Amino acid sequence: MTRQIETDDEGLVRLQKLLAQSGVASRRKCEELMLDGEVEVDGEIITRLGTKVDPRVAVIKVSGHRLPPVSDHVYLVLNKPKGVVSTMSDPEGRRTITDVVADRLAADPALRLFHVGRLDTDTSGLLLLTNDGDFAHRMAHPSFEVEKTYVAEVEGRLARGTLADLLAGVTLDDGPVHVRRARIIDAAASKSIVELVIHEGRNRIVRRLLDHVGHPVRQLTRIKFGPVDLGTLKSGDTRELTNDELGELLESVGL
Repeated sequence: MTRQIETDDEGLVRLQKLLAQSGVASRRKCEELMLDGEVEVDGEIITRLGTKVDPRVAVIKVSGHRLPPVSDHVYLVLNKPKGVVSTMSDPEGRRTITDVVADRLAADPALRLFHVGRLDTDTSGLLLLTNDGDFAHRMAHPSFEVEKTYVAEVEGRLARGTLADLLAGVTLDDGPVHVRRARIIDAAASKSIVELVIHEGRNRIVRRLLDHVGHPVRQLTRIKFGPVDLGTLKSGDTRELTNDELGELLESVGL
């Protein structure tokens, strides 16, 4: 995430100045945080005011929270509309992510974005976009177990017993699925709304999971990816990850 940070001829900057320019707090408050032992650089607590760091590589934590490094990388949240293919191009001519973010790409012709994982064409919601290939790979890799939260409208009344079955674990054709958390938001005779938290990204996993327990999905939206919440972002719109969101994601995958 690009931030305007002034460095010296060696590419270094005073730590309290970096913290202040990154929006942590005022310069004076940042100095207090350092003196109180709340600032850590590369695993070492730094209390000496005037300590210089390289803002592009230093791993900095303030009160235990990771501060993202200064970089030219772009990290975006997209609210993917239903019907958009989760690719940057499509030989069949279907609407793609590139079409949705065309204005942003036009503003920066050199920008090349990757999507982090995928969403089914008929699923809407939160998708991360970046030009940081290592970040994209780790975010999508199942070994890092980044949680994804979905809200599904399903057919029929979903009983609490079925919810318990989901939490106990369901085995599909390609292996077991572990549901971290689940709750019924609403239930009526003809349809129910359920929220599921899983960390897997297998093809159509949520749809297959709910179909397996007898409740085919009518509509599906991903509302969270790790600490990143879709919130009020409108369909087709993007926003940048906040420093807190990006810091937490980087920390969760060891970057």
